[in-house]
Amino acid sequence: MTSTTLEFETIAIDRPVDGVVVATLNRPERMNAQNNTMFRELETLARTLKLEDDLRVLILTGAGRAFCAGFDLEDAETLTALSPLGMLDQQELAARGLLAIRTLRVPVIAAVNGAAAGGGFSLSLAADIRIASTAAKFNAAFVKIGLTAGDLGCSWLLPRLINPALANEICYTGRIVGPEEADRIGLVNKVVEPDQLLPEALAMAELIKANSPGGVQLSKRALQANMEVSSYAAALELENRGQALLTRGKDMPEALAAFKEKRAPKFTGE
Repeated sequence: MTSTTLEFETIAIDRPVDGVVVATLNRPERMNAQNNTMFRELETLARTLKLEDDLRVLILTGAGRAFCAGFDLEDAETLTALSPLGMLDQQELAARGLLAIRTLRVPVIAAVNGAAAGGGFSLSLAADIRIASTAAKFNAAFVKIGLTAGDLGCSWLLPRLINPALANEICYTGRIVGPEEADRIGLVNKVVEPDQLLPEALAMAELIKANSPGGVQLSKRALQANMEVSSYAAALELENRGQALLTRGKDMPEALAAFKEKRAPKFTGE
């Protein structure tokens, strides 16, 4: 399937170069706070992009001065009125949106331009790579409003990205993590000036695009799946299957031929 026209209420879509989609959370008047429309549109975005054969990278960022301020507190007042099963439905709706982004078959780069709080923090964690502006700041704000940091994947992803004890501290205190600390503790891949954020994300996307599409996609699948398997042997089994599949395609022979001929390979993903 080729590129499609995507129009949403809460997300602006741009295609600056072939194979790269920039999805901008677009509620700047609410610091791009999440509502049910946004959760549904994140899921729809990921499901639609998953069908685009020429997609190589998704970049996720925010409009205005925030990346995403988490669940919109104007809507949060209705949560306490929901029944237990009604609240479970609400949680599952939100979780589906973030899960769809995390499991997109191509790499996702979060270009964090400002505050990433609560569910917005979880959304940034769901990306494969995080590049932060010097204006970025992160916090697991859940405990500040009487909720648990076990929300939208935060309690699973954060201890796997940074020191578990430090993850505990960040979640229990709800304190803000600034860009320098985020870089130091490995929460983000790099920090750049605000005007360099999208150019840096696009440069990273170009580095990814230069490689075999199948190789990148199966690398992502292996890296994510092997965070969850219980043994080294299970990890090897998954890796073996990926390599066996990729040697049946056209990109590996092309890479070998290009190496011998001292030229850049021309990957097709076939």
